[in-house]
Amino acid sequence: MKEEKNFSEFFAMNGGNGPLSYAKNSSYQKAALDGSKAMVSEAIAYKFDVKKLSSSTPYRIADLGCSIGPNTFAAVKNIIEAVEIKYHSHGLESSVPEFQVFFNDHASNDFNTLFSSLPPDRQYFAVGVPGSFHGRLFPEASLHFVHSSYSLHWLSKLPEEVLDTNSPSWNKGKIHYSGAPNGALEAYQTQFRKDMMSFLNARAQELVPDGLMALLIALVPNGTTPPESFICLLYELLGSSLMDMASKGLVSEAKLHSFNLPIYYASPEELESLVEENGYFSIEKMVPMTNQMKHGITIGNSKLCVLHIRAGVEQLIKEHFGNEIIDELFNHYADKVAAESSFIFKQDHLDNFFEQFVLLKRKVSH
Repeated sequence: MKEEKNFSEFFAMNGGNGPLSYAKNSSYQKAALDGSKAMVSEAIAYKFDVKKLSSSTPYRIADLGCSIGPNTFAAVKNIIEAVEIKYHSHGLESSVPEFQVFFNDHASNDFNTLFSSLPPDRQYFAVGVPGSFHGRLFPEASLHFVHSSYSLHWLSKLPEEVLDTNSPSWNKGKIHYSGAPNGALEAYQTQFRKDMMSFLNARAQELVPDGLMALLIALVPNGTTPPESFICLLYELLGSSLMDMASKGLVSEAKLHSFNLPIYYASPEELESLVEENGYFSIEKMVPMTNQMKHGITIGNSKLCVLHIRAGVEQLIKEHFGNEIIDELFNHYADKVAAESSFIFKQDHLDNFFEQFVLLKRKVSH
């Protein structure tokens, strides 16, 4: 595997606007955004004090892990409309601030597609900010609202132990912690903890006092083990598909043993504990939402689920294994998912994965 500073740059979704792009395969994420719109509006209505923003200061919004659209544009539109309504409700129509929006993702993100598809009627100044949101991206106390959707389950890097052949946590033959030795799960948990604390520390410096942060995060219920969640079972099948290709000589076994997905799904309990330990934010709201992916599957469209996963992990697989295997791999994977769908998509497996809306407010002092 490449050095981690390079490897992490391939944590980008499929670019472009074609049939396999993230833009065309992110309807679950869009549905969750739509479901959170009212909560974002409510947060700004009750938690944003217009008196604290100078009339000459633009209202600055950052969308972290923005990918290529169109979802990021919908999220930004929701925030801006809520701020405008807040000013109008106070009879301050003439004082509505200008808006500056920062679109952030890894440098390998397809920013060309992102900016070529910016809404022509947008009411904001758009800025691209390449880099990992696990570290600092903006000047101190410069942001008023931070948004991030379906991004925080991505780790900044793989836990070193799962790739170390001399470690009891070595994840031989697996590409995820699902179905792996307990040591692998613990290594993933430890990395998530480090990443989440880095994320919170960075945002604490970048947000103004009383600034808001809205997060849409994919989680598993408290006390759930990975095999109980359908999303983790899907990753197991993807690993099994790679193993099948290795047995046919189409994939190097050594390459397979050195590949893992840098994805971890925390529980609400884990997340709440980390925010409280960090201490810079008050938890204003933590609300579970309707599982949009589950809805898509229960109406019989598991192929759509496979396309969503492909849009998210294809770049990582290409970087590690090369382009040649991609189509065959995902065709084989789709067949496996279809064959196992009655087990993977059992109701209890579907119930063990959901989206949570989290609203945090930057404390005035800490």
